[in-house]
Amino acid sequence: MQQQIEKIKVNKKIIKIKKDKDVYSPAEDTFLLLRNLKKLQGDILEIGTGSGIVSIYLAKENKKKKSYASDISKKAIENAKINAQLNLVKIKFILSDLFKKIPKKKFDFIIFNPPYLPTEKNEKINGPINYAFDGGKKGDRVIKIFLKKAKDFLKDEGAIFLVVSSLIDLNKLEYFIKKLGYTYKKIDQEDFFFEHIFLYKIMKNKK
Repeated sequence: MQQQIEKIKVNKKIIKIKKDKDVYSPAEDTFLLLRNLKKLQGDILEIGTGSGIVSIYLAKENKKKKSYASDISKKAIENAKINAQLNLVKIKFILSDLFKKIPKKKFDFIIFNPPYLPTEKNEKINGPINYAFDGGKKGDRVIKIFLKKAKDFLKDEGAIFLVVSSLIDLNKLEYFIKKLGYTYKKIDQEDFFFEHIFLYKIMKNKK
């Protein structure tokens, strides 16, 4: 059966998305990100692009600069490319485990909606969709690896936008962020009865 194309309104723009069962679909954490990325201009990299909706929106807003988007899942990259074509935007898609295949350049903004669910071995989901949810036993495994590497790709005046769940030990994560030489602030959140989702803006410490 042919998959339907969904039209999603994002900050007054319509984005067409063809969903794939093996790829993370736009959800509450996606829209938390999107409502805080209006008028973002500069060299932008999205890690873990999924359906591509965030990078597609940014490419529409940021036409003078080249947009980069990566994912560890081949299925996600294939789906995101289709969605970029549907929306008539050009994005450089890269199949990559975090920064491993990203060009050695500095970005103004790095965006990541990571896998943040604490996940035991017996809770893993079969197939590539597991990449979108599995944050390791404490939920912060991928986030910590990301933060260690991100400094090498972030301009001195640049910023990281990172989605984080209250299911993670936030005190320990914030200590880790500061220990790496970053400053941070929570700029928005979504509240649910079972968790809170926060958007962090993270920057390098001024020397």
